[in-house]
Amino acid sequence: MTTSNAPARARAAGLAVLIAAAVILLLLSAVHLTQGTSGVAARDLIAALLSGADGDDERLRALALDSRLPRLVGGIVVGAALGIAGCALQAMTRNPLASPDTLAVNAGAHLVLTTVAAFGISLPLLSSAGLAFLGGAAAAGVVLALAGFSEHAPIRLVLAGTVVAMGLASVTAALLMLFAQSTQGLFLWGAGTLNLAGLSGLLPLLPLVAAAVVALIFLARSTDVLSLGSDTAQSMGVRVAGVRAGLLICSVVLSACAVTMVGPLGFVGLCAPAIIRLLSTRVIRLGRFSWALAGSGLAGGLIVIGADVGVRAAVAAFADPNLSVGIPTGVVTSLVGAVFLVVLALRMRSAGGNQEISALPLPSGLSLTRRVGVLIGCGALLLILAAVAMLLGDWWLRLGDLSLWLTGEAARAIEVTLDFRAPRVAAALLAGAVLAIAGALVQTVTRNPLADPGILGVAASGGAGAVISLILFSSSAWTMSAGAAVGAILAGIVVFALAGGRGSSPEKVVLVGIGVMTAAQAVTQLLISSTNPYNQAMAISFLGGSTFGASWSDLGPMLVILLLSIPVVLLMRRELDLISIDDITPRMLGVSVPVVRSTALVLAVLLSAAAVVGIGVIAFVGLAAPHMARMLVGREHRWFLPTSALLGAALVSVSDTFGRTVIAPDQLPAGLMVAIIGPPYLLWLLKRSTRAVR
Repeated sequence: MTTSNAPARARAAGLAVLIAAAVILLLLSAVHLTQGTSGVAARDLIAALLSGADGDDERLRALALDSRLPRLVGGIVVGAALGIAGCALQAMTRNPLASPDTLAVNAGAHLVLTTVAAFGISLPLLSSAGLAFLGGAAAAGVVLALAGFSEHAPIRLVLAGTVVAMGLASVTAALLMLFAQSTQGLFLWGAGTLNLAGLSGLLPLLPLVAAAVVALIFLARSTDVLSLGSDTAQSMGVRVAGVRAGLLICSVVLSACAVTMVGPLGFVGLCAPAIIRLLSTRVIRLGRFSWALAGSGLAGGLIVIGADVGVRAAVAAFADPNLSVGIPTGVVTSLVGAVFLVVLALRMRSAGGNQEISALPLPSGLSLTRRVGVLIGCGALLLILAAVAMLLGDWWLRLGDLSLWLTGEAARAIEVTLDFRAPRVAAALLAGAVLAIAGALVQTVTRNPLADPGILGVAASGGAGAVISLILFSSSAWTMSAGAAVGAILAGIVVFALAGGRGSSPEKVVLVGIGVMTAAQAVTQLLISSTNPYNQAMAISFLGGSTFGASWSDLGPMLVILLLSIPVVLLMRRELDLISIDDITPRMLGVSVPVVRSTALVLAVLLSAAAVVGIGVIAFVGLAAPHMARMLVGREHRWFLPTSALLGAALVSVSDTFGRTVIAPDQLPAGLMVAIIGPPYLLWLLKRSTRAVR
């Protein structure tokens, strides 16, 4: 009797949870309708909608149909769509960290829609959704092709998705800066805002959302079988490739519709299904895919509406209620998602033996002559690039002008020009060198060629600190530099405090770092969206990583940290060689792995912070330069680190020179140029490293 009643009790428990979530969502919706700058009660709006009278009722009906209802319905639909999309992606990959964010679906859709706007193309809503689908599908396809479907290595999927999303976001930022006129207002939309102009921006997409949900329901039984494993599913007659393709297509359709409606809302697709998975340990029925879809949809709606209600209530309590209209809801969901990602990282068990660098096909048996030759060649290349950087810009000079300047005999106009360029060139060289060394250290201790100082959240937190200083204090270089330094160091402290203790692993450090990076980016978006246009322009320029206005005094922090780091790294070079292989070998030889790893990460944080203080936020240098160096001279750190520094300096120098020259007299920040150059190389790197470890 007890056994026969168990399924009924499980269904009742699952249904009770879903009903409770629906009731909470209904209550939050009622509260949501009362919020706004007009102070109209929800019952008055509902009465106006139901009545046919004129006058005040007509005004209230317009308010409800044009403002309150679109925001509420949009939040519920988008939250549900992203929650269901995340649930389907996690089922497809059997990876608890899969979501539209970690698979770069949102970033791909965002880039495509921004590109259309940048070139002044106006498209109908459905056409925009179709383009967003293509962009999101392409991005997800790239990530999955690189990271695979292994549920035993969830960190790999997050790393691949984060790197691809960073590249796409950087290209998006470059478009926003290059086409500032045609993309005006897209920054707020890009942070995820529920400020919808009527229901017309929702209704045409609802059939697509409904169709994708229905298709997922039809795939539910096959997906339940797929959860047992690919081999088991195939033996039971399930077409694994077809089911995965269906899940991916439906997920991308839902994500593309959500991005088209309100912009990219961060991490709803990660948090909603994760909450349902945690509940499924107590409510067994929620472990079934069809029930998980319903639960994830409700949880997604609760997250979005709850975040919107919370932020508007907080602003109304402590500031001008009109300010709440300009705060993107995506900022709040990103902050929640960042915290959730950190919690998941701390709960995860280490997969152990993350040995991707040691598995890469690197050169072996390199002679001393080749290594010395590579170093000399890189040094010579750097000298040539530095000379070219001094000559090119809005005014092209000749070598003779440079030699006259060096001897103090140049004409006044040439002297002024080169006096202005010299610290910029030096700043680019130093920043590239310190970022490359920081990246090399991070890759060594995490044993992952996809790791980067930016992955630790240092660069993003430094940028957030600079923006906070800019908005709250002043726009002086010293104030922003101090804020950047404090933000970067705080990020390092948070990452080490949460993931650097007992039970620490490279996977936890990286996941916590990604969470910190996401939170810092959300705070930055919040501040930029709520400040005046002048501060917005300054903040975006700083976040782009520009050498414009660099002075010799700006080089001090980078130079000091670099000089202090060199002897420490030299003393640890043998230990770093051993740690780059595995954890067991250095322990057998008496090396304290936690001490060496912590020291290397502290150095990486300080070097990255110095670079942020010097020229702002620059991504990808710490990722690309160490890998190129490793391919040329192997993994021995006495050769690997100096080669990385030279190549990093060359990469930033080329990017800075190109940015100063290509659209002169206007300029592009060096960070954006690196971001545009970097993604194609990174895609090749990701594919190569994936092939190496399979």
